[in-house]
Amino acid sequence: MADQPILVAVPADTFDHGNYRWHATPSTYLDALVEVAGAVPVIVPALLPRMTIAPLLDRVDGVLLTGAASNVHPERYAVPASRAHEPFDPERDRLTEALIKGALERSLPLLCICRGHQELNVALGGSLATEIQEIEGRMDHRHLPSHDQRERFAIRHEIALEPGGSLRDIVGEAEIRVNSLHRQAIDRLADGLAVEARAPDGTVEAVRVKDAANFAVGVQWHPEFWASTDEPSRKIFQAFAAACRAFAASKGRA
Repeated sequence: MADQPILVAVPADTFDHGNYRWHATPSTYLDALVEVAGAVPVIVPALLPRMTIAPLLDRVDGVLLTGAASNVHPERYAVPASRAHEPFDPERDRLTEALIKGALERSLPLLCICRGHQELNVALGGSLATEIQEIEGRMDHRHLPSHDQRERFAIRHEIALEPGGSLRDIVGEAEIRVNSLHRQAIDRLADGLAVEARAPDGTVEAVRVKDAANFAVGVQWHPEFWASTDEPSRKIFQAFAAACRAFAASKGRA
């Protein structure tokens, strides 16, 4: 591990609790960044357009987009909003779009997980499908009905990694098993993305940005939850960390 820790920007979700407006992110992503990637997470409040994130992006070494309880607002991909698309977090929507575009403009390493994977597709011009378990031929990708987080995030099904893809090179396997906690998925794939993995029902499980000059990957599952014990999950975070360190070194920060 480099002496100088890498800095990774992480977007905040927004919600109301105890008479306060909160900007926060789940600890599982922060734990994986600290314990597996050796990074210092920097939580970015969703305060656009009242603040600018350009100075922050000029100082960090990577960006990680997390999953969330909310969904990307469908107006962002030209679909009328319905109850099935809820809940929403428009403040996060504004922030993550800016983080994605700013990261790609700067060639910052970018890892997008679950909602982040969907945000990446939307930011680059793609669309999403909701309640995919109701679509004929699709699996039920929702989490198990349990309050036990280990059961909710249990590794449940296989995905096939695309031959010649960067993710297949990272994990060193043609197939891996992943967890599944989503009811939305990529519908129309953005032109700037390439599929890196699919579920048995055809659901796009991973993508990469085609013309990115650096690591720029989205995954629909949650590698952060098992990053310390599951080999493919750990390799994904280690590859992201290596890209962040290389970026930092190129800028004379490590």
